[in-house]
Amino acid sequence: MSKLQDLIDRLCPDGVEYVEIQKICNIITPPYKLKRNEYKLIGKYPIIDQGQKFIIGYTDDNLAILDKDEYILFGDHTREVKFVDFAFAQGSDGLKVIKVKGNVNTKYLYYCLKNLDIQSEGYSRHWTKLKVKVIPTPDLQIQIEIVRILDNFTELTTELTMELTTELTARKKQYEYYREKMLTFGYNVERVKLEEILTYEQTTKYIVSDTKYNDSFNIPVLTAGQSFILGYTNENTGIYNASKDNPVIIFDDFTTSFHWVDFPFKVKSSAMKILKLKDATNANFRYLYYAMKCIKYMPKEHKRQWISIYSKIKIPLPSLEEQQKIVDILDRFDTLCNDITKGLPAEIEARQKQYEYYRAKLLNFKEKANKNEL
Repeated sequence: MSKLQDLIDRLCPDGVEYVEIQKICNIITPPYKLKRNEYKLIGKYPIIDQGQKFIIGYTDDNLAILDKDEYILFGDHTREVKFVDFAFAQGSDGLKVIKVKGNVNTKYLYYCLKNLDIQSEGYSRHWTKLKVKVIPTPDLQIQIEIVRILDNFTELTTELTMELTTELTARKKQYEYYREKMLTFGYNVERVKLEEILTYEQTTKYIVSDTKYNDSFNIPVLTAGQSFILGYTNENTGIYNASKDNPVIIFDDFTTSFHWVDFPFKVKSSAMKILKLKDATNANFRYLYYAMKCIKYMPKEHKRQWISIYSKIKIPLPSLEEQQKIVDILDRFDTLCNDITKGLPAEIEARQKQYEYYRAKLLNFKEKANKNEL
């Protein structure tokens, strides 16, 4: 850091000028925007769009290519910011291809844009708001040194994130392996259809009315997909009162994804079913949840799955005593795995926040006084 401070003390002791982003860049129009049905899995050139994924596909179409150079790509709807230094094709619409002009380093501007807090306006265009924001423009030598430091930070953060993600994946696979082993039985154990031991309720009367969620509200709004909790609502009617003593399984009727729920909730849509135990005298509900986790079924078409297909699937049903033993062991595994699952992402997030903190510090300059103010 001493080299950077020496440069700042020598080259801009009185501060730096802040300029509007639109004054230091041009928007490039690509020769052709590829449609989604033109994306290939393999090709000569990568396709980049405004989505979170960096490269979305490939093409061999030379007419759609922007030549190798340094570009910043900004998702006008998504607010995603990407740095590209190779030839590529633009996919779909909503992408601003930015070319720096003047005495500004492209990678430096990229880091400045990543550092800005661009508030979401939903699926509106965001470039009109971004282009009038101001950023510091120190001497080019200082910009280059900041880029060097942040490139090193980025590399270290990426390496650590990959290591932690690999560890998390390994723990999950280990847990899934033991769950599969415990739920594998011989032919002497009865198999029953899910519809014989589970009943369901439609979610219609539990659908949230207002999707303006706020973390300060109390009632979670759920989806059976990966995100699980979409947000929180202050609506106090139409709540499903699940609890530790009265748990349910929420089941996505189209994807067959599901979650265990033991707290009051509302739902986002009617695409789910609420599954409940029919008779506790011959089945342990938690055991059924774990057994469903071992079902290897993937829907082949977009249609409701529970009644026609999924509920017909058979699972092994040993004695209640054996079910309880399995639940006790898997609950302990689940708690251990969840502790790790929570801990590692928290560590990843902490490292990311640390990186963002240092990036913000590096890009914070004293503003040079306007001559008219002197």
